[in-house]
Formats: sequence, C-alpha cells, structure tokens
Amino acid sequence: MYSVVDIETTGNGYKGQKITEISVLVFDGKKIINEFTSLVNPEQNIPAFITNLTGITDAMVRSAPKFYEIAKKVEEITKDTIFVAHNVNFDYNIIRDEFKSLGFDFKRKKLCTVRLSRKIIPGLSSYSLGNICTAEGIEIAARHRAKGDAEATVELFRRLIERDDNFTINSFLNPKSRQATLPPLLDKKVVDNLPEKHGVYYFQNLQKEIIYVGKANNIKQRVISHFYDKKKKEITMCFETANITYEETGSELLALLKESDEIKHFYPKFNRAQRRASEAVGLFSYEDQKGTIHLAFNRLKLVPNPIMKFYSLAECRSILEKICEEFELCPKYCHLQTNVNACFHYQIKQCKGICSGKETAENYNKRVKKAINSLGLQTENIVIKENGRHSNEIGFALILNGIYQGFGYLDKEMELENPDEYLFYVQTKKDNRDIQRILRSYLTKNEVP
Repeated sequence: MYSVVDIETTGNGYKGQKITEISVLVFDGKKIINEFTSLVNPEQNIPAFITNLTGITDAMVRSAPKFYEIAKKVEEITKDTIFVAHNVNFDYNIIRDEFKSLGFDFKRKKLCTVRLSRKIIPGLSSYSLGNICTAEGIEIAARHRAKGDAEATVELFRRLIERDDNFTINSFLNPKSRQATLPPLLDKKVVDNLPEKHGVYYFQNLQKEIIYVGKANNIKQRVISHFYDKKKKEITMCFETANITYEETGSELLALLKESDEIKHFYPKFNRAQRRASEAVGLFSYEDQKGTIHLAFNRLKLVPNPIMKFYSLAECRSILEKICEEFELCPKYCHLQTNVNACFHYQIKQCKGICSGKETAENYNKRVKKAINSLGLQTENIVIKENGRHSNEIGFALILNGIYQGFGYLDKEMELENPDEYLFYVQTKKDNRDIQRILRSYLTKNEVP
C-alpha cells in the first residue's frame, strides 16, 4: 500500500518552511482507496511569490487547522504504507520535521517518482512533475495545489508500476540494493505468475536443467530478491536462468524438508550447501550360533530395525568404543577389532574373556543388554502435522522408530489413529544429517502432540 503525498509550503528556505497545504492519497497500485486533504495554518506569513505560484493566501489559511491538529490524521493514514512523492525527500523531510517539533518520530519507507521515472522512462529533458506529465499526457487539474499535484503523481506512479519490467520499484525498496534486473532469458510473465505462498522453487537454464533449488515462505518475494542480489554467484545464476517452476508445500517445515531432498536429488550447480548426501549408519544387534549377542553397524538402508542411527562411521565407532569401555564389552563382538581370535582388551583386562572362552554368553549378554538400554532405544513415532497446500488438507512429516520416513498430505476429514497408517500417504524420503538438523530445530521450538 502506498501514500502518495504532496505539500505546499511557505518556501522560506528549507529550515524555515512550514506547510500550507497537504494532500495524502492512499493508493493500492490500481486505485485510490482513501484520502486526506487540508489547508494548514503555517503560523507565519506566506510570501507574495508563493501566493502567486500556489494561489494560497494568508486569508485562506488563517482559520485552517495548525499542523499539530492534523498530525494524528496524517500519522494514521500513512501508517503501514510506503511514502511516495515527486522529489520525495522534500515532502518527507518537512513532514518529518513537523512531527519532530511535536516530539514524535515519523518514519516511513520512501519512493521517489523522480528517481523511478529516470529509470523506467529514460531520455526526458526534464523530470519535473509538469514536464513529465506533459510528456505522458497526464492532466494536472490544479497545478501547484496539493491535491492536484498528488492526483497527477498517482497517475504517473500507476504508469511506472505498469512499465516496471526490471523490478526497479522492488530494488528501490531494498536497502541493500541499488537496482534489480530481470534475468535476460526469463519471461516476466513467469515471475508475475509465481504464488506468494510457502514452497520450493527451481531455477532452470535453457537446457531445462535445474541449476538452483530454494525454499521460501513467500515464493514470489524470495525469487525476486535473487534479482537484486549483487553477489557474483547470484548474478551468474540469474544470467543463466531461463525458467522458474515451483511446488507449494503449505508450511515452512515441509518446504525445508523438500528443499533438502531436492538438492540431494538434482545436485544443482548453484546449491553448495546440503549437496553432499552423507549416508546414515545404523547400529544393530544379533545373536550368533553360540547364543552370544553381537553389536555391529552397517549402512542404514541395510539395517531394518536399528538401535541407533549415525551420520558418520567415525561417530558410530566412537559411541561403540565408549560403551565397550563402560560395560567391559568385547571389541571383537562389537566389530571394532576384526580378524582376531581374541581381542586385545582381554590382555589388558578390559574384556572379561567372552572371546577366549573365559566368560559365559549368559553373563556377557546381560552387560550387552544394559549397554543397549543405556543408548536409549530410538523407537519414537512422531507425526508432525502442518498446514496443507489448501484449506481442505493437512500436511505432515512422519518419523517412525526415530527415523524420518518422508512427508505427505491428507484430506482434513480423514482420521488416522496410528503413526504407521500415515505410511500409505507418505512421499518416501531419505533420512540424513541435514534432515535431522531440520527436524531437531523444529521439535525444539514446537510442541508436537
């Protein structure tokens, strides 16, 4: 929402100027939806040359409200809007100073139709309001009166919005950027049709290869932000972008999960983070023919019911070494020492001799079971319910036995009692370190019933 503003003043130098008339037109980008116009008593005489220019006389403003009497109205009508004016700093600074004299701060985002016109309508000999309106065929009903000039500025601004193919307005509102440029290979209609919803978006090159995957709470806004990022990587990526597709997810969590999975699936050239898919390791137990329980590890997808999962072999071995020491287990039967008849730990009396026939399987197995229990079996089943892509569905992420299964969507009217039932509706995805980081962060901040 925009507040298009014009003021007339006493013109006694910048510091001495006082407002004689103000007009604020609230503009939604297509039409005026609210307005406030008033003469203002400047509490000083209006110079003759200003009266000749504006037609505003001392007699006209004598009974008009002083600024402090309309300040609340000006503050309210411009609240949560972008302050727009022709040569915006002139109008904005004088109004700000009026508020400052009353002991209040007046802060609004600003847009200048002079600067915008220079970018969007280049080549004019002058960018005064009168000259640009003449060039554009915009009628000014009352020149040098606040409402007449404000109405002309509204019409000029409307045309600037229509012609803003390079997102100049967005770039002016972004304090970190000077100018946004639409990628040369990308049709503006593609960007115009992007939704302002949660989801994942895909940048594609001319060969339709996915070169970047991102997630957003507002897809359109996030995509546009790439165009006015001046980092070398972003400029190169945008230069290669010929198309943008997207998938709505309904929530930020599901967007994060999908983004992580898609990056590992497509390996886009401009996604440096999360590209490596470290394969998870599962810790499990089994009983041999002599009845002795072994602890072992393997790739997670080869372990049907892991005791615990890890995202590096080193992490898994480190935990095994600790419980071996704490519970006096045998490194051979924990698969930490291989191709040996008896483990080295027995010689230094850290193993009680199960590998040398010096201890019974029954006694050894008791300590193994205690060690397993100390790890805290990861058997938790969790269904994280989120908003769906539309009002009639819910989204969900599924964790079974502590392992992420994927996410999916359900009709709101469906009633599932057990977490296992959600498996039928899930889009199966891989569990990995990045997914666990996303889920841990979510579960730390949110309570899940």
